[in-house]
Amino acid sequence: MQEFSMKVIARIKSDFATKFGVPRQSGLVEALESTIVFEPEYRNADALRGLEGFSHIWLVWVFDKAARDTWSPTVRPPRLGGNTRMGVFATRSPFRPNPIALSCVRLKSIEETSEGTVLRILGADLMDGTPILDIKPYIPYADCKEDATGGFASAPAGETLEVIIPEGLLAKIPEHRREALRGVLAQDPRPHYHDDPQRVYGFGFGGMEVKFTVDGTVLTVRDILFLKKSAVDK
Repeated sequence: MQEFSMKVIARIKSDFATKFGVPRQSGLVEALESTIVFEPEYRNADALRGLEGFSHIWLVWVFDKAARDTWSPTVRPPRLGGNTRMGVFATRSPFRPNPIALSCVRLKSIEETSEGTVLRILGADLMDGTPILDIKPYIPYADCKEDATGGFASAPAGETLEVIIPEGLLAKIPEHRREALRGVLAQDPRPHYHDDPQRVYGFGFGGMEVKFTVDGTVLTVRDILFLKKSAVDK
């Protein structure tokens, strides 16, 4: 069997320490800001020449936390409630023969920092530290097909929950992260088969642990605990 080796060219700095809470697709929460930091070998500004003219970029990355030695021809997409099996190649499941993914994100800016030239992006669906294999410009006339159909994922996932954050807890959240966090919570980060209004969920976001409950279509934040400083804090 023919095999290829690939190099990690960059890693992402995002607000998500674990996969819990990460949007299920890119672009669902555009207020989420992340930073792409290139590996030392690829910290060459010339490699980005001309990229500033594009509003969006494609990220080719690795599901490094989901890599397995075996694979299954069918998976259970969360979109279908986690109970219906579909062919792995008809889904974007991380559990595939090659654990690679593709995300379209908005390019906010290209900046010079102590870590070389970095990309500030919006709307990414990647955990902090995720390895990136390649970056390509999004070309509207080539990448957007007006007659495309979306199968079982035709309807956008969208926001499904009303989010309530008590004033005392809202004040704990840095202002520049409030809209992004609200968007993440509104997408309902729980597994689709969970429906227990008494259960308290929690996940790391931007140096905080956010605890919440869900009753029907209302999500209420119950506590905000501070963890170590976030990788993307400015």
